[in-house]
Amino acid sequence: MQAPLVGIDIGGTKTAAALVGPDGVVLGRCQAPTPARSGPAVVLDTAARLARELLDGAGAGPVGVGTAGTVDPATGTVRYATDSLPGWSGTRVADELRERLNRPVRVVNDVNAAALGESWVGGGRGRPHLLLVAVGTGLGGAMIQSGRLLTGARGAAGEVGHLPVPGAERLRCGCGRVGHLEGIASGTGLSAAYALQTGLEIAGRAVAQRAAAGEPAALAVVDRAATALGRALAGLVTVLDPQAVVVAGGAADTLIPGARAALTAELPAAWADVPLLPAGLGADAVVVGAARLAGHPDHGRPADGTPAVVTDERTGT
Repeated sequence: MQAPLVGIDIGGTKTAAALVGPDGVVLGRCQAPTPARSGPAVVLDTAARLARELLDGAGAGPVGVGTAGTVDPATGTVRYATDSLPGWSGTRVADELRERLNRPVRVVNDVNAAALGESWVGGGRGRPHLLLVAVGTGLGGAMIQSGRLLTGARGAAGEVGHLPVPGAERLRCGCGRVGHLEGIASGTGLSAAYALQTGLEIAGRAVAQRAAAGEPAALAVVDRAATALGRALAGLVTVLDPQAVVVAGGAADTLIPGARAALTAELPAAWADVPLLPAGLGADAVVVGAARLAGHPDHGRPADGTPAVVTDERTGT
């Protein structure tokens, strides 16, 4: 990647675009609220408008996109999305943005894009085998192997939030089932667990603040969540054999200390040197990773050879 490239982050509440240099440094950025309730076409119009504000400073190469939802790695189409983006399922993100921007577009799930960014210039820099877990309102994950995304058969590999874990039996996951990691170790999970324990309904961020202030009930909720996360990560480490685990997201700071302790206690000796690290790119992780994908399509191509890029029929790119 010689010239700067544009990366886009399409989320349920905001859409952002950034001009990213060949060294991973963000040279310019812009964002706008995601008009989610106005439908996919308006969301795509917003993303294209933001990208155009930066394209004059970019080369003629592709644009990269990290989007909410499960993305088909072969077509750049959203297979599944939650109600945070109504009607987003089935949206041909790559094709639609290619038509709007008149250049190739490469698309992955937003957590996958964040993993590419963190493994490039973030918390996992220099580690081509990386497990990333994003702990926010929900809980997502992504795996980098030999510098490439592990996407799976339908683009959904890395969805660690749906792992069944002890302690979450009465807590509902975003998928609608109970007993999953997301149900206990996410912002929503902290809120639900606190409500069960105290009868008070407050946001997960407020639970974290109360725990930091030493409130016993909040401390207990955070401790259970962190322990569940750390033990689940230990199991994933033995299956996936990463060089490091990076934890990102708004709830990361709250859960990392307890999760690190649980991970260390649970890991067998063969993996005792695998660290749990905080993410380094913050809100820029997705746009930086999307730009990395645009400039280095092989990083987004799964190990089985399935193309994770969309070919521009006019240029063959």
